Amino acid sequence: MQYKTLGNTGLLVSKICLGTMTFSDCADFWKYVGTVDQTGADAMIKASVEAGVNFIDTANAYAFGQSETTLGQSLKNLSIARKDLVIATKFSSRIGRGRNDVGASRGHILDAVDASLRRLQTDYIDLYQLHGTDLVTPIEETLRALDTLVNQGKVRYIGVSNMHAWRIMQARGTSELKNLATFDTLQAYYSIVSRELEREIVPMLENQKMGLLVFSPLAGGLLSGKFTRESQKPEDSRRSLFDFPLVDKERTWKILDVVNLIAKSRGVSAATISLAWLLARPAVTSVIIGAKRMEQLDENLAAVEFLLTVDEIKQLDEVSTISSEYPEWMVSFGNRSRLEDVPLF
Repeated sequence: MQYKTLGNTGLLVSKICLGTMTFSDCADFWKYVGTVDQTGADAMIKASVEAGVNFIDTANAYAFGQSETTLGQSLKNLSIARKDLVIATKFSSRIGRGRNDVGASRGHILDAVDASLRRLQTDYIDLYQLHGTDLVTPIEETLRALDTLVNQGKVRYIGVSNMHAWRIMQARGTSELKNLATFDTLQAYYSIVSRELEREIVPMLENQKMGLLVFSPLAGGLLSGKFTRESQKPEDSRRSLFDFPLVDKERTWKILDVVNLIAKSRGVSAATISLAWLLARPAVTSVIIGAKRMEQLDENLAAVEFLLTVDEIKQLDEVSTISSEYPEWMVSFGNRSRLEDVPLF
């Protein structure tokens, strides 16, 4: 296993993070995500820890809190020392029918953190993340509440998920101005078939030395090897029932042609190639993997040891490259004479 610091902190986390969204026995929407019971969760956590994983991600909204509960019980069942794991969870998604059972208000945050601590059976959360953009609550209110939790010792670091680059910078500016805890990480969707993050967000993260935690690295199963142009709705696939995250399918098939070609030549799966490409991106801190079966978990864990060649990365970069959008192309054009020492016209 390989490790990186969590953003601009001194905390080391494994480059593979175990995602627990599949820990559920619900019969509603969550059955499409996964139905890993307590016994299955114990086995997955044990295998992950033995492989060197020290980073586990969950959320209070996953299976209405069951994911957190199952994770907390697994740590007890397996007698894993709390200090040996970095546990991340999230808040702000709707968790009840009440008008204030959602969002990033001070009241909701203070209620949500205590509930998560009870379910996880722990005294503190290593990384507490705002699960999405709350367009109602002022960002200063959210940050002051999170700062309170850091000062109380209930939370050690804070992060954000699913937010525009400019909003993250607004939040970091507020933290600096008001001397409040600041977002150290961003959890975001990123994959070889969806590289939009590279336009604004990745440069911002690198400039601010923030960590990037990647969810849905296989595009909701689209890069698992089950999907092709000819078989776009295979059985036993979450994406066949819940087509998410959004991707350009035609572009995806072209990328998969190259992914599959490299996978075949190296004797591995398309999933391994897709994960290895992400793990090689400099901005990526950790890739969150989730699994419904042990064989899926084993395959994904092995990806951290798989290295692509320079030529293979070049092929994958070229076929998956994103178009330059304004103002990027204008900025590049306008700096030609400065950076390349050539006439502008």
